[in-house]
Amino acid sequence: AATLNIKGEEKMKNKVKILDILSMTFLLLLSVVFIFPFYWILTGAFKSQKVTIKLPPEWFPLHPTMENFEKLFQNPALQWLINSIFIAALTLIIVCIASSMAGYVLAKKRFYGDKLLFSIFVFAMALPKQVILVPLMKLVSFMGIHDTSWAVILPLCGWPFGIFLMKQFSENVPTELLEAAKIDGSGEIRTFTHIVMPIVKPGLGALAIFTFINTWNDYFMQLVMLNSRTNLTISLGVATLQQEFSTNYGVIMAGAALAAVPIVAVFLMFQNYFTQGITMGAVKG
Repeated sequence: AATLNIKGEEKMKNKVKILDILSMTFLLLLSVVFIFPFYWILTGAFKSQKVTIKLPPEWFPLHPTMENFEKLFQNPALQWLINSIFIAALTLIIVCIASSMAGYVLAKKRFYGDKLLFSIFVFAMALPKQVILVPLMKLVSFMGIHDTSWAVILPLCGWPFGIFLMKQFSENVPTELLEAAKIDGSGEIRTFTHIVMPIVKPGLGALAIFTFINTWNDYFMQLVMLNSRTNLTISLGVATLQQEFSTNYGVIMAGAALAAVPIVAVFLMFQNYFTQGITMGAVKG
């Protein structure tokens, strides 16, 4: 009987090893599929125009060149990049502060109409931007901020998803801890900054990544709100480099590679908080 048990355990271990190998192989293949477009853009940025449209394709630049970046910076590409970083960074800060405060209030404060207000935010998540475009344009024109960075920043600051996300994380804050802080004489601001913020920090990191990527890639809002060439973002600027009859794909790939750098940097900065946030959400669910 002991021998049969040992053999059974060995078979189970072998099955587990096989499953581990298959799962790792699948994940590696999946990683290659997702990484390949970024690799193609990065290598294409150092290829000449003839090589980028060459068939069969050249998988690695045999004769790398900086010509694409030189042509890119003949346009105000650096200004486009600065505009994009300014818009995304400022939106990130405002959204994180406003969403964390609103989420905390909706999760831990009870007032008349709190559930109705939260329901409005949830319904607003399903509302497309195109529906509110006309009144939004009128409001922006009335404020005199059209064709400025603020015309893109302000409409993105009231992001319903950010409030929804931070409300869910604020539910994890122990009510007893808040009551103890109140008994000790801690005010609302001190309680929020010293007790609530450290607890919801993983959710805040996840929200920072979501907000930055959402703002950076919000091509529609940037296209509608920005007109002047010097006020364009890197996404719009690269799109203007496409010509009617011929397109220099090397220059466009150089612009796309340049635009991807800040996104990768922000993800690396907040990846630990992002992982913790996803883990907490999974455990809670």
